[in-house]
Amino acid sequence: MKRKGMGKYNDMRAPSSFKIQITSLVDMFVILLVFLLKSYSTSPVNVNPREGLRIPESSALVDPVDVVKLIVATDGVFVEEKKVMDLDKGQFTKGQMDTNDPSFVRALYEALDERAKHAKEISKVNEAFEFDGKVLLQADRSLPYDVLQKIMYTSMMAGYSEVKLAVVSK
Repeated sequence: MKRKGMGKYNDMRAPSSFKIQITSLVDMFVILLVFLLKSYSTSPVNVNPREGLRIPESSALVDPVDVVKLIVATDGVFVEEKKVMDLDKGQFTKGQMDTNDPSFVRALYEALDERAKHAKEISKVNEAFEFDGKVLLQADRSLPYDVLQKIMYTSMMAGYSEVKLAVVSK
């Protein structure tokens, strides 16, 4: 019995000898996948320097950890990209320093202390989260050491006793 609509072409169809070779296509996709996996950054921390910030160079090979980011630029101090205080060409002004302790920066302490209290509250509710007291310091390389020393001292007073300095690898 013949199907309708096929007419005379029904009897002329020969068995197909054409087979698709996908081996080379699979090889190409495997090579592409390996390339993309090798070039993909696996660092869980994204450190984006602020515009105009010149971070010091180093030959360190240690990856950064995901902690509170503290940025000290020549125009101000930032905690997690939020401006905490202004700096005048990389220097503190008289009113920004505590009168009893000349190394203590009150505005920075209040911002960091608030973040520490928030993290400790989260750790009470969520046992998987733990406040570790670490801060990642991104500082302009032109800043004087006494400014950085005051920033580190104040962060340690706020409960962030482990300060890591962000650098650019050579």
